Amino acid sequence: MIAIADLPHVTASLNAISSVFLIAGYTAIRSGNRRRHRACMLGAVAASILFLVAYIVYHLNSGLARFGGEGAIRIFYFAFLILHVIMAMVIVPLVPITLIQALRERFDHHRRIARWTFPIWLYVTISGVLVYIMSQHLYPWSPG
Repeated sequence: MIAIADLPHVTASLNAISSVFLIAGYTAIRSGNRRRHRACMLGAVAASILFLVAYIVYHLNSGLARFGGEGAIRIFYFAFLILHVIMAMVIVPLVPITLIQALRERFDHHRRIARWTFPIWLYVTISGVLVYIMSQHLYPWSPG
């Protein structure tokens, strides 16, 4: 059983897995391999859904995370975090819309929206890992 305290590690891992699937899917479609692209993108969706479930469970049980950095790094971290959160909110509807267009084989629509979805989604997955590294490993919060 995974403890609530371990969920930040799980969510960061799922974000990293999503990033790998996204890059592999992009590479596959650029080389014309639709079957591999589809498999990779479905993998990215699955990892992202698991991420979202773990993220919600964690935050419902532990509240907001705290950041231990001080000074300029604190300002940088929160600016970076705010952009990450905004882009994460943007991506939530974009992924299903893009996926539905592909599943309906409306590839012209899929391609048009995927040009926006892919870079934002990749940014969110990578920046999520960086937020995790900064908040959990580089500048963890410790009481008193």
